[in-house]
Amino acid sequence: MSDLIQPHGADQLNPLLLQGAELIQSKQYAVNLPTLPMTSREIGDLIMLGIGGFTPLTGFMTQADWRGVCQNYTLSNGVFWAIPITLSATAATAAALKIGDEVALINPEDHEIMAILTLSEKYTIDKKYECQQVFKTTDPAHPGVQMVMQQGEVNLAGTVKVLSQGDFPRKYPDLFLTPMQTRELFRQKGWHTIAAFQTRNPMHRSHEYLAKIAIEICDGVLVHSLLGKLKAGDIPAEVRTQAINALIQQYFVKDTVVQAGYPLDMRYAGPREALLHAIFRQNYGCSHLIVGRDHAGVGNYYGSFDAQKIFDEIPENALKIKPLKIDLTFWCYRCGGMASQRTCPHEDADRLMLSGTKLRELLSHNETVPAEFSRAEVLDVLCKYYASL
Repeated sequence: MSDLIQPHGADQLNPLLLQGAELIQSKQYAVNLPTLPMTSREIGDLIMLGIGGFTPLTGFMTQADWRGVCQNYTLSNGVFWAIPITLSATAATAAALKIGDEVALINPEDHEIMAILTLSEKYTIDKKYECQQVFKTTDPAHPGVQMVMQQGEVNLAGTVKVLSQGDFPRKYPDLFLTPMQTRELFRQKGWHTIAAFQTRNPMHRSHEYLAKIAIEICDGVLVHSLLGKLKAGDIPAEVRTQAINALIQQYFVKDTVVQAGYPLDMRYAGPREALLHAIFRQNYGCSHLIVGRDHAGVGNYYGSFDAQKIFDEIPENALKIKPLKIDLTFWCYRCGGMASQRTCPHEDADRLMLSGTKLRELLSHNETVPAEFSRAEVLDVLCKYYASL
């Protein structure tokens, strides 16, 4: 891995997914263990632990880790981390478990056993405190706050042996790539510097502009799509992927962009989530993370550029990956093209502001989308999707 950025907090990736005979034996063994159903968010976190995306973590966090991450962005061993990675259970379920017990973690939708947890600690947390620290709000309307407040009363800590990647490899055979796979792909392409572009939306003209700025600086761009659960109204991953492919094929130089997906649910934690995105993109082999307006935000809970500012507030050596901070971008009719607040001297009346939210609004109401907002090939994919609803 010497030709690519080092994984976060470790000399090498630490995937926890078992392989071969050990995987087969552990699956058979787990059938007789007590079971614990996981939430969608916990399943995504578990899969990231399995594929090494959450290197250097070895399982779900202890109380000391939880407290350290909430208070000052560090695990108990001093390694930088942005958001608690925890597993919860009801008080009754937790009471029936003893320290040292092994527990089969299951997907409640299909009852697949996905991991074996060796329980090291049971603890309760102040959920409102976590929400305030991570999301900067305790407003129950915030989707991330809802997620935390609906967790079980007790957190269960311990190392995990991961047995499954869920249905992501089957559902997204060409898109779901592990950190080892992206690193190998980057090496094959001869890339040394890679910018990650985080998205839960199809790419409109502003996104295209951000990616092309990054290509001027780096060897290539990883368009990294979220494959986990979204909030109501967001566009499904299958449609998003098709639209992004259309854009890449028509408007980017060949072999400058790779599209891949990762298995997490959105937390909508704004600045903190931007840091988590940086951590695991470093594990995927990326040297830079594109951070634009309202990265990982929702509603009006965060300032437009809070996710950029937070990179200046953490210790200088906390991350090896670097943010590419790009100002608000838009189409300027007087400039005759894409521009930003740093490059365009004109008034708001001359500018067409672009956003995923606005694009979804126009499409869902069957309104005309200006050509300056989105490429025709992208709109064709999206219009077919909305017509099918």
